[in-house]
Amino acid sequence: MTIITPELLLRAYRSGIFPMAEHRDDPELFWVDPRQRGIIPLNGLHISRSLARRLRRDDYSVTVDQDFEGVIDACADRQETWINQEIRSLFIELHERGIAHSLEVWMDGELAGGVYGLEVGGAFCGESMFSRRRDGSKIALCWLIDLLRRAGFSLFDTQFLTEHLASLGGIEINRADYRARLLEALSHEADFAGTPLAASGQAVVQRNAQTS
Repeated sequence: MTIITPELLLRAYRSGIFPMAEHRDDPELFWVDPRQRGIIPLNGLHISRSLARRLRRDDYSVTVDQDFEGVIDACADRQETWINQEIRSLFIELHERGIAHSLEVWMDGELAGGVYGLEVGGAFCGESMFSRRRDGSKIALCWLIDLLRRAGFSLFDTQFLTEHLASLGGIEINRADYRARLLEALSHEADFAGTPLAASGQAVVQRNAQTS
């Protein structure tokens, strides 16, 4: 059995593949290389009027890399999950190296939503997101995409396209198209950690209107 190290994981993502487990208690991982890949074009985020109103409200706060383990555990806290202990451990180690990141949404002092993923060059590979309060994951995704744009990323990989992601502007592209976009993204670096969050939800909405 191949031992998956953080270095092997990074090489896999740079090659366009990623690991999953059948379920949380399965120790085995398998590599996934979808024929159709989900992405959200960084200039194609769709913010509906109702979501824009929600983003402008000041009843939440957003942080980056403040509770990575809390986010990955919340993403795995569902009946069916592909996040097993090995994936959790690998991503926590990559987070400690400054390569994997989380974005947290807080409401009433509690974790209400979030998303985590991995940066490889100018590509950000979104792994999973969760919502404990209404619109928690949507708020997280909008703030994340705003950050990725300003940090110099050119590709936001969502792996698969769900109805939820499609409602926010997600699309599917074929494997060859994805590989070409990934190759271009790997040719330059982005600066996730060095880019500040938006000043407000209003700023996120306003910038999106200018770029989409």
